[in-house]
Amino acid sequence: MSKRLADRLAVITGASRGIGRAVAHAFAREGAHVVLLARTSGALEEVDDEIRAQGGTATLVPVDITDHDALDRLGASLFERWGKLDILIGNAGLLGQLSPLGHIEPKVWDDVMSVNVTANWRLIRSLDPLLQQSDAGRAVFVSSAAAVNCRAFWGVYSVSKAALDALVKTYAAEVESGTVRANLFNPGPVRTAMRAKAMPGEDPNTLPTPEDVAEAFIALAEPSCTENGLIYNYPTGKFDKR
Repeated sequence: MSKRLADRLAVITGASRGIGRAVAHAFAREGAHVVLLARTSGALEEVDDEIRAQGGTATLVPVDITDHDALDRLGASLFERWGKLDILIGNAGLLGQLSPLGHIEPKVWDDVMSVNVTANWRLIRSLDPLLQQSDAGRAVFVSSAAAVNCRAFWGVYSVSKAALDALVKTYAAEVESGTVRANLFNPGPVRTAMRAKAMPGEDPNTLPTPEDVAEAFIALAEPSCTENGLIYNYPTGKFDKR
């Protein structure tokens, strides 16, 4: 049986844990060579060992994605080695501070915007030329229901995800006439460290695992995916224009 992502090249941010780690495993099992970005070298090396043990291949890029100049260099490095990029998964995210808007520290606000919005814009800026070189470039960015369900005290996270939605929809509109497709992915509540921080009283065993969610990313990364500018809601299994 042929693998669904055979010989595809995929960049995955936030790949050392949670959903990013699970997506890295899922893509590698389906034949993709995965380029894994995260801050911690040791955690990335663990993922690399696991992927290689199951017959996959990976390239590790220890980087803080708030180092936006480093993301520019990433595009140049990928071009020199491969000349293209098939898949971009913008997964890295930051919850920030659950607090009334007037109590949020400016640094917290800036950090969340830098990770959740600006880094993804810099990735698009750096990697779009490489996605354009693919026969079917696919970009998927992890959003949240918080982008539209604006609850008290979730302000900085909600605003950042709403901005991410607008960013990706704009990018999708710009690439509509070509071979690149860009979509958003709402995983819903998932058994991750971020969810535990946000909902400390919740029983994690009631939630799907990152491995459950990761399988749904494969279809959005395949060349056969023609949806563009939409959000895939994992809890409902449907696309939504939102």
